[in-house]
Amino acid sequence: MPHAFEMASLEFKLPDLGEGLTEAEIVRWLVEVGDVVAVDQPVVEVETAKAMVEVPCPYGGVVTARFGEEGTELPVGSPLLTVAVGAAAPDVAAASGTAVAAVSPAEAESSGNVLVGYGTGAAVARRRRIRPVTAAGPVAVPVAEAAVAKTAKTAKTAGPVPVISPLVRRLARENGLDLRELKGTGPDGLILRSDVESAIRSKEQEPVTAPASVPASVPMSAGVSVAAGERVPLRGMRGAVADKLSRSRREIPDATCWVDADATELMAARAAMNRSAGPPVSVLALLARICTAALARFPELNSTVDMASREIVRLPGVHLGFAAQTERGLVVPVVRDAHARNVEQLGAEIARLTESARKGTLAPADLTGGTFTLNNYGVFGVDGSTPIINHPEAAMLGVGRIVPKPWVHEGELAVRKVVQLSLTFDHRVCDGGTAGGFLRYVADCVEQPALLLRTL
Repeated sequence: MPHAFEMASLEFKLPDLGEGLTEAEIVRWLVEVGDVVAVDQPVVEVETAKAMVEVPCPYGGVVTARFGEEGTELPVGSPLLTVAVGAAAPDVAAASGTAVAAVSPAEAESSGNVLVGYGTGAAVARRRRIRPVTAAGPVAVPVAEAAVAKTAKTAKTAGPVPVISPLVRRLARENGLDLRELKGTGPDGLILRSDVESAIRSKEQEPVTAPASVPASVPMSAGVSVAAGERVPLRGMRGAVADKLSRSRREIPDATCWVDADATELMAARAAMNRSAGPPVSVLALLARICTAALARFPELNSTVDMASREIVRLPGVHLGFAAQTERGLVVPVVRDAHARNVEQLGAEIARLTESARKGTLAPADLTGGTFTLNNYGVFGVDGSTPIINHPEAAMLGVGRIVPKPWVHEGELAVRKVVQLSLTFDHRVCDGGTAGGFLRYVADCVEQPALLLRTL
């Protein structure tokens, strides 16, 4: 039966991925021109300043155009692709053997999906290549046919290269490597990280020919110059970090206090807990539980400042951020409702978020909304630090490495496991007495874990 509406071409634009993000970089296209896509099918993988996400298309039909190559940075609202929907789309789907429901332009706009897992929840069909010619003759979709022909012609030079992960693709791009020139050692020629690292080492060993003339300096402003060198754009995650930390320094009058604590009993309690049945307990999970207990006593530090209304906003729940180092840089995943979780639950959520961070699969919602940050820089082998507050929060607790040191214990000199704790706080929300009281309570819980039993 003929459809009551004609084919229309709809443009899908890069959506607002939330939390003020204004741009995203195309990491990998998941569809090609001429593919049949279902409603809410992921069509492109993009990297924002906060996470790597797959973006689904709210329209079902035939992809007729893509905008932007892999590695291109696009502002929110820029066209991503166009999809032909309407009567011709299901005809083409039938010719290719792919089940795609007929949709009108009005129906196609009704999905409103932005990220995978949000929106209609429609089943995602596996993308199929269009076969425009059938036994009965060619299918009358001239736009799709032309697109397929063009894609086939440029596939060898412009098509995606199979790599084991988007991080490998990024590593190659940052080091100026063309993945098409590499031979993958993985299954079916898959390019592994080791392949890219080997190519980088080979490139570094190549002799470098100096240019005919190199300027001694690059003028920056009147009376100021810097030596010529490599310039790295501040964009993506690095740019977002620079903006946020600069804003923190501009707006927050911070101060830092610190104390050394004897963590011997805490480490003994952890060892005893890990000897019992159940998942292992991490030091970070114990420190997270100590933080939530301390914030219950000193709620001033779980707040933010609204200078427009000149008010301190004390927040009802603790959404605990923790620093995690990844290949993309430092990120701060957030444990939601940390105040309502016990040590085991905190440990499980921290482990889940850490694994997602390392894989680059954290959603924007996992990286926003924190009210207090815990920074364990002891993993880098350092004792102390004066961290910058994660704007717009009011404080951050830093934890150094736990190492054996001489310590006076019960009136005698002994070797104990000592850790340095530091608290950087917004001096607008409290004075030194409150900050010192918070830090002292944390130190007391580290030295005497039994104190936590009162709040468990």
